[in-house]
Amino acid sequence: MKLIYQQMLAFFAVIMTTLLVVGLFFIQFTDKMVYENTWDQLEGYADSLMQQAMTVDKTTNTFNGFQVSMLSNSEAVLSHQKVHFAIFNDKNKMIYPIAERNNGPALARTLKKADWRKLKQGKRIYRKSDHGTNVLNNQQEMTDVLVPYFYGGELKAVISVGSLVSNVHANITKIEHNLFMALLISSVAAVVLSFLLAKYQIFRINRLRGAAHKVAKGDFDVQLEAKHRDELDDLAIDFNQMTTSLRESQDEIKRQEERRRQFMADAAHEMRTPLTTINGLLEGLQYNAIPEDMRGKSIALMQNETKRLIRIVNENLDYEKIRTNQISLSKRNFNGTEALQNIVLQLTKKAHDAGDKLLLTPGATVQVYADYDRFVQVMFNVIQNAIQFTQQGTITITAKHGYHETVFTVQDTGIGMSADQVKNIWERYYKADPSRKNTKYGESGLGLAIVHQLVHLHGGEIKVASKEKVGTTFTISFPDEVASQETPKEKG
Repeated sequence: MKLIYQQMLAFFAVIMTTLLVVGLFFIQFTDKMVYENTWDQLEGYADSLMQQAMTVDKTTNTFNGFQVSMLSNSEAVLSHQKVHFAIFNDKNKMIYPIAERNNGPALARTLKKADWRKLKQGKRIYRKSDHGTNVLNNQQEMTDVLVPYFYGGELKAVISVGSLVSNVHANITKIEHNLFMALLISSVAAVVLSFLLAKYQIFRINRLRGAAHKVAKGDFDVQLEAKHRDELDDLAIDFNQMTTSLRESQDEIKRQEERRRQFMADAAHEMRTPLTTINGLLEGLQYNAIPEDMRGKSIALMQNETKRLIRIVNENLDYEKIRTNQISLSKRNFNGTEALQNIVLQLTKKAHDAGDKLLLTPGATVQVYADYDRFVQVMFNVIQNAIQFTQQGTITITAKHGYHETVFTVQDTGIGMSADQVKNIWERYYKADPSRKNTKYGESGLGLAIVHQLVHLHGGEIKVASKEKVGTTFTISFPDEVASQETPKEKG
């Protein structure tokens, strides 16, 4: 069964159930209300009859009975309204109407003992249908009310005023007929309303379905209107967030793929040169084409080119290990100043070749809590990056202990970067200076991406501030042992 019919049946079932429950309660309420109204009317007749027909001797203040003529006149008037009454004395004997001339219903001459006891207590009795007591000659039942009257604190008379049950039922039947017609009309309206509501809901679902089809075909620019009214609107909001995420992921995939292709081209170029050099030197050595005094230099050149190839491969392996959480850190406290001095010593020649000056200005001993090898890798990459983009300048390295952390800065006076370059330098395969593809340091576009990941694995933070043609400053913080255990920073 199609969803529109399921929705329609659900709406129709809810509406009809509500109407039926309301209808049943209304019928019960109407039945009770009609009888109560009838009893109120009959009580009014009873009070009026007693006030008009009772006779009292004012001099002796005694009850003398009823005026029969007044009762007869009232009987004639009420009989046209199909209302009949009877009067019982304090002995539970009918004193009116007289049996010999009774042309109305055949009434019982006494009341039930149980009813009489209640009447003597001053209670009024309401009967929906008097079975076997107030019965007409044509076997029609009556509903009546029994009202006791006291004078001087004593029960003097009881009047029974009744009306045909058929009259009451006739009123109830009319109301039920009107209610049935209302239910019939409501049912038709419910069918129409259910169809419209179901169609509207299906329209909204089909809109989501159509959008999902577009997404399945690769269109991630789909956006659905949502008015925050119900769960379907919430679903539309989630759908919009999903398409936005998919679009961003698709853009990121394209961007990464472009950088990967660029990297593969760069890596191939980087590898082709040393491989060609090594191959040429090996052939020269094989055929004795290289003079004896140049063999040592040739071997040294092959070693440098081999190290360059190893560096390119290792950078890719390192990044993949970090990216897939396959790397573990062995943190400990050590002297950061001593580690920096070793790094500066290793990079002094490269800085000299670029005309740069390395300045190390930490304290005598600056303790840092980190994985020693990874700390050296981070600082080596950042300082080497500064050397690579600085010519005839100064690179200043500082270290100091802050609040529950150790902070390192590497400031250069190099070419600097634009805001867009700063934004993207942590992306893998990204090169801030694409024109410098073939450097003697084998730039792959992975160095800073690895640095970024390693710092965050330590729970630390790395920031960069740069201005074109002025220089760049990297600020790296490593949390102390206590801070690292209590409040680890989220991985970036």
